[in-house]
Amino acid sequence: MRRTTSMSGLMSTLTSSLTSSLTSPLASALTARLTSSGAVRAVAVGALALTALLPQPPANAAPARLGQCAPGELCLWEQEDFKGVRHTHELSDTDIDSCVPLPAGVSVHSLANRTGRPVTTYQSAECGTTGQFETYPGDPGGGTWTPRSPYRVRAFKIWER
Repeated sequence: MRRTTSMSGLMSTLTSSLTSSLTSPLASALTARLTSSGAVRAVAVGALALTALLPQPPANAAPARLGQCAPGELCLWEQEDFKGVRHTHELSDTDIDSCVPLPAGVSVHSLANRTGRPVTTYQSAECGTTGQFETYPGDPGGGTWTPRSPYRVRAFKIWER
């Protein structure tokens, strides 16, 4: 939404902004000089012209693209921002409440939990709690999307609700 301001209101605002941090006698002299010379009007017109030139986002701009991950899946990407090789896991082929290590040498940096259940990711390939770990809820409304994990994920657990 664009706000409109009158020229005199804008000039008044600019004048008070320019002079508010100055000492009183100097501020008075500067205000008188700027007002009489038309400098404030020139600044105001310039400011309005600049705002007209700035690119405006389209009213119906599409949201940033997330990675591909279907409902019911846990999707893990080897790079940040849902890029690189994607590994998917579903409830039908994953033991609930069990540690699932990723293949040797594989670590992931972004993930989407669309399983509808909480998922804990682990820095440790054995789901050890001595390293970093974090649980991501599987919100039914669209899941939990994490573009940058704070650590390299090497294993996970899908929990019973």
